[in-house]
Amino acid sequence: MGQAYEEEYWVPEHVREYLRALGFVLPLEAMEPYIRLWHEWMQACGSFYDYKDTDGVGRLYEVHRRSIHPAMRVCREWGSLLLNDKTQVVCGAQGCTDWLEGFLAQSGFMAAAQATVVKAFGMGTGAWALWVDADAGSVRIRHYDARMVIPLTWDEEGVTECAFVTRAFWRGRAVDQLQMHLKGGGTDFSAALSFSPNESAGRGGYRIVTVCFDEHGNEVAPAGVCPVYETGSPYPTFAIVKPAVDNTRVDMSPYGQSVFADAVDAIQAVDLAFDAMISEIDNGKMRVFLSDVMFDQETDGKGRKVSIPFGRQDCTVFRKVMSTEDTIQEFAPALRTDAQVRAFRCALQMLGDLTGFGLGYFDFDGAGYVKTATEVSADNSALMRNIRRHEHALEGAIAGICRAVMAASRSLGVELPDEGEVRVTFDDSIITDTSAEKRQDMVEVGVTMNAWEYRQKWYGEDEKTAKARARGLARGKASNGEDT
Repeated sequence: MGQAYEEEYWVPEHVREYLRALGFVLPLEAMEPYIRLWHEWMQACGSFYDYKDTDGVGRLYEVHRRSIHPAMRVCREWGSLLLNDKTQVVCGAQGCTDWLEGFLAQSGFMAAAQATVVKAFGMGTGAWALWVDADAGSVRIRHYDARMVIPLTWDEEGVTECAFVTRAFWRGRAVDQLQMHLKGGGTDFSAALSFSPNESAGRGGYRIVTVCFDEHGNEVAPAGVCPVYETGSPYPTFAIVKPAVDNTRVDMSPYGQSVFADAVDAIQAVDLAFDAMISEIDNGKMRVFLSDVMFDQETDGKGRKVSIPFGRQDCTVFRKVMSTEDTIQEFAPALRTDAQVRAFRCALQMLGDLTGFGLGYFDFDGAGYVKTATEVSADNSALMRNIRRHEHALEGAIAGICRAVMAASRSLGVELPDEGEVRVTFDDSIITDTSAEKRQDMVEVGVTMNAWEYRQKWYGEDEKTAKARARGLARGKASNGEDT
């Protein structure tokens, strides 16, 4: 398979050498072994799933262990719990909220963002970054996973400069595209690169520097690609996505840690139990032993008489050689599936507990998997706490990239007021009884909550709009003689 169509894409060495030549130290290299390992667990591949064993006479054979892909299941569950189409971004200015709602809907951001969260929770890190088409006057958000993200400048508060590496195609040729999101000015390509790594910090807004390389590592300049683009954004033009899990693998790393990093043994236990159940059922099939007299015979090419096989060819029918007694004999080994199911359930409970869902999330019983939101919130306080932690970390990333989108759009001529505070309203109806909470807040209106506060919370309106609409509703009720 050619380089252009590799099954997995990792930052090529010539891109790393280019960044080192600029004076950057690459934190990817310390984290890459862990990211590769977590990626393998997500795909359910590697030495645990495909290995070699020997039989009783020393012959080597390949073995494949069956899997329910527990690592990927964990990541997908977190993605679906945290982000969906009902997630809203609300600004202090209603005009910005309305514009942003249209932008996110048109670009399909939330659906793609959920996939980014899935990969970020699996490999520890993901990112969103601006992509600008200056000729068309449009801004888009691109999505990256840990394999494509290289932080360049960071401290304990976060990443302030970052590079993203992807594979692109130009005139049928594969090129490696490096985009560096850097602070400071710079009007031409050579000037943009004539700085030490931290020299540009504090010189103004963010710029995007793009460099492309062919498959041999030579720099190329595809037509229509702007080497240096000044975004006009004072905010970072990217956002790092990480689960709210401390990185205990590499100290002081800007990368995050997989949500299942400490649950690898539980993942193995789940698939060991699952594979054992399948093997038990497969090996426990009934075997039928037939006497020689049950088989017809034919002459082979050498004049010898051989029995004609019949029945299914899956090792369930056997021939008893030189036997005329017990013409048909059946053998059905006893299955141990009940004990194995208990082991499987125990492994699932441990997996749920170690990945933040609680003991009962992945468990199954007579009631099945599905529970109501009220039952989940009542039975699983650990899940509720972890969701809030992850939402808090995710809110900063979503709000940050939305601020950057609006700032870059203003520089392209879009008239937008100052957005003010940007907050994210998550849809928690999956794990909380939103209808009940909404009814409770309605009861509290006029007691502990103002009508405009209710509208601000449940309708995503800014304070000014919420107050105006609340007053309008109050006047309407008063004119109709209703109790306000």
